[in-house]
Amino acid sequence: MPDSENKRVSSGLPRLDKMLGGGFIPNSSILLRGAPGTGKTTLGLHYLIEGARQGEAGLFISFEEFPQSLYRDAAGLGWDLPALEAEGKLRLLFTSPNVLRQSLATPDSGVLKSLHDHDIKRVVLDSMTHFTQVIDEVHELRRVYHQIISAFHREHVTAVYLGEEMRSDYTTEEKGRLPFIVDCVVILRYLEIDSAIQRAIVVLKMRSSAHDTAIHGYTIGQGGITISGPLEGKSGLLSGLARRSMISTVVE
Repeated sequence: MPDSENKRVSSGLPRLDKMLGGGFIPNSSILLRGAPGTGKTTLGLHYLIEGARQGEAGLFISFEEFPQSLYRDAAGLGWDLPALEAEGKLRLLFTSPNVLRQSLATPDSGVLKSLHDHDIKRVVLDSMTHFTQVIDEVHELRRVYHQIISAFHREHVTAVYLGEEMRSDYTTEEKGRLPFIVDCVVILRYLEIDSAIQRAIVVLKMRSSAHDTAIHGYTIGQGGITISGPLEGKSGLLSGLARRSMISTVVE
């Protein structure tokens, strides 16, 4: 395999890169799912800021969060997004699901022109869940997912797609569809452990690569996300309610 294919794309979080087996696979599609407030946007910004540090321009596409809100939230973590924009290392795009679909289907659209003109290699889209609000038909939704992901793949972009996750997701038909299309799935969860709420992150799926399947804890503070070691001695973590693992010993 050529060296260019062996090289991984850093998430901006060393511990997550290690969980991923070295980072994201270039030109892949990554689904980052979690409930509101779990830090999906923060992780997406880690990814784009790391790209800027490495000289790779990035694009953040939002369907609902205005730039000023993003600037404020990022500043609270110690990140100066306007400065990265001024240096040409980051671009922000506020649009709608339908407008983005049309843009990606038109060769001379502003979005594709921006990817080419600024040599953008990293994209974060916030969020894929918005397509479920404008598309009701199951097969059409799947077709749109393929359309969006394929468009960025053709442009040789490593794209991170944010998605909302609720407790009922795995019991509905639609919510199980997108994870089968993307190359990598990273889940962020709130957990109740010993009567306290904690956050946990796990790499649920990664095509073409071995990865860490352990569930790790993480915190969010100044500087963004900090991932800790695996959460051990617990069961039921992915259900959102952790229990102590019980080991029975029989003495003869």
